[in-house]
Amino acid sequence: MSGCKIKICGLRRMADITAANALTPELIGFVFAENSPRYVSPAAAAALKAALAPQIQAVGVFVNAPVAQVAALLQSGVIDCAQLHGNENDAYLTALRRLTGQPCIIIQAFQVKTAADVARAKASQADCILLDHGPGGTGQPFDWSLLQNVGRRFILAGGLNAENVTAALRLAHPDIVDVSSGVETGGVKDPAKMRAFVRAVRAYPNEAAPPRGSI
Repeated sequence: MSGCKIKICGLRRMADITAANALTPELIGFVFAENSPRYVSPAAAAALKAALAPQIQAVGVFVNAPVAQVAALLQSGVIDCAQLHGNENDAYLTALRRLTGQPCIIIQAFQVKTAADVARAKASQADCILLDHGPGGTGQPFDWSLLQNVGRRFILAGGLNAENVTAALRLAHPDIVDVSSGVETGGVKDPAKMRAFVRAVRAYPNEAAPPRGSI
């Protein structure tokens, strides 16, 4: 079984949670950016998280949100990790950790077009970096050959689906793959596409697969 973990992002309906619980990806994502078609309110996310299988971590996706808002969602348990897609800097990350008053997992997202973008991402003080084609949700891949020597834990996002994820795993060797539009039909999560994606990732050979669980 593949050692790569799976994140299915943009869940916003109870049917999405039901499908995720059946497949048990390691992570799912709630999008709190209000301009996103996958936006969920904190109250809706809390109801969805309550129905989520306990072994699945919930990631909150934010774009330049007030740091207190992110900290409150972490402290309340609505999310287990924060994924930052805006212009958040090291001071923001430090403030978020201070406000939570406890260890919290922070993922920082970066757009990758050149090797210099990868180098900039590698310098992040976040616990994990996410490398994407665009600002998030574009549904487009980028040049995975740029990721040969990332040298730290990273999430690969951007245009992944059941048909191309095996090639992505072979070329980029990510720790986590992140899918959203690639498992949708008509703008909503498609359980059959979710299942096909999870199967493709888990079928990828890796004799040294790390234990499933925390990011």
